[in-house]
Amino acid sequence: MRARRAGWLAEQFPDLAEMSVIDLGGRVSSWAGAPVRPKHVHVVNLERESGDVPSWAEVDHGDACDLPEAIRGRRYDLVYSNSVIEHVGGHERRLRLAEAVHALADSHWVQTPYRYFPIEPHWVAPGMQFLPAAARTTMAHRWPLVHSRADDRAGALESVLWVELLDRTQMRYYFPDSTLRAERFAGLTKSLIAVRAA
Repeated sequence: MRARRAGWLAEQFPDLAEMSVIDLGGRVSSWAGAPVRPKHVHVVNLERESGDVPSWAEVDHGDACDLPEAIRGRRYDLVYSNSVIEHVGGHERRLRLAEAVHALADSHWVQTPYRYFPIEPHWVAPGMQFLPAAARTTMAHRWPLVHSRADDRAGALESVLWVELLDRTQMRYYFPDSTLRAERFAGLTKSLIAVRAA
């Protein structure tokens, strides 16, 4: 799926190799292995990047919903954000992320897992996103397919509360001038991508 998504990105932005891209919430390692790498990638993430930063990249520790002025005042060819908007913490912060996306470049690519895909993607659990928080917490703590299991119930609840999957209406609200592309698996929409090409 990631390889296909990378292909779509390169098709949508045929000049990607010559572009300046800001990646909100991403990692340099994701771009290092990409089939087409932009000329310059500026990664902004709340989690600190470990290891050396290649010459084609720039890394800042920061909040994509509250960017420092030094970043807000810059312009890029493309804003890219992959599976981040569902983790930022509520409607107000999603609005602020969307505002940053619109302000930093005329073009963007913002992907998020689709709320109504039957498998919750973070825990690979059927229907988990539709359960009450207490039941989701129990699943997050005990479900065998989880990527990284919390040590205790409090940690599981913390993980659960930081995930709010979005639907089409929400994505259209945050990105009204974008094309909304559906990424499908077995005929069902698995994720949504808001795309705008200048």
